[in-house]
Amino acid sequence: MITLTEQTGSTNADLAAALRSGEGWAEGHWLVARRQTAGRGRQGREWFDGAGNFMGSTVVAVGEGGPPPATLSFVAALAVRDAAAAALGDDAPLALKWPNDVLLDGGKLSGILLEMVRGHIVVGIGVNLAKAPQVEGRKTAALADVGAPPSLESFAESLAAAFDRRLAGWRTYGLLPTLHAFLGQSLHAQGSPVTVHDTDGSVLSGSFAGLEESDGALRLRLADGSERVIRAGDIS
Repeated sequence: MITLTEQTGSTNADLAAALRSGEGWAEGHWLVARRQTAGRGRQGREWFDGAGNFMGSTVVAVGEGGPPPATLSFVAALAVRDAAAAALGDDAPLALKWPNDVLLDGGKLSGILLEMVRGHIVVGIGVNLAKAPQVEGRKTAALADVGAPPSLESFAESLAAAFDRRLAGWRTYGLLPTLHAFLGQSLHAQGSPVTVHDTDGSVLSGSFAGLEESDGALRLRLADGSERVIRAGDIS
C-alpha cells in the first residue's frame, strides 16, 4: 500500500511520529511525498528536496533472532537497484557501493536512512528520477540522465515490491545471501584499493577484503597484511 502526499517535511519523521504516538504504521505501507522540505541523509547531510524524484519511507518490525536491524541498509540498496534496473533495463550502468549507495554511471543515485523507533526500523529512501541534486565533492546521477524516467507512482510500486522481496529473503534465509547479492552487484572487487574517510576526519587506505558475515562491516586489508573492520565512514 502506498500513501502519496503532495508535500511534507520528512516522510521518515512522519512515520517516526506515528510510531511514537501509538498510532503505528503497518509493514508494507509506504508514505511517499512529491516534495520533501526537510529530508536528511547519512551523517545529517541534506539530500532530496525537489519535486520529480522519489522520496518515501516504510517501517520494518524488529524481531528476535533475525539479522542485525542495521543490515536492512543492504536490503534497501538492493531494492533500489532492482527498481532502477526495471526502469532502465538490466544493461544499465548500475553498481552498489558499501554501505548502501546505489550508483548510476558512477554517480550517486539514491540516499538511504534507517532510524530505530519503538521496536521498528523506519527505512527512508530517496531516488533521483528526474534530476540529481548538487552535492559538493560528489558526483550525482538521475534515471533521466540515461533514459526516460518512470512516473513517481510506477517507481513507488516497483520499489515497494522489490523491497518486499528482498526483505522476505533477509528474514527467511538470514544475512549471508543478502550480502552475497550485494557483492554480486558491487563495484568492490576482492583486493581492489579502498580509502576510508572516517567521521572524525581520519583517512585509512588499504584493499577490499570482503564483508563481515555477521553484520556486513567492511574488511580492510592494510599494507602490513593486517585487517581492520570498518563499520562507519565513507569510502572511495
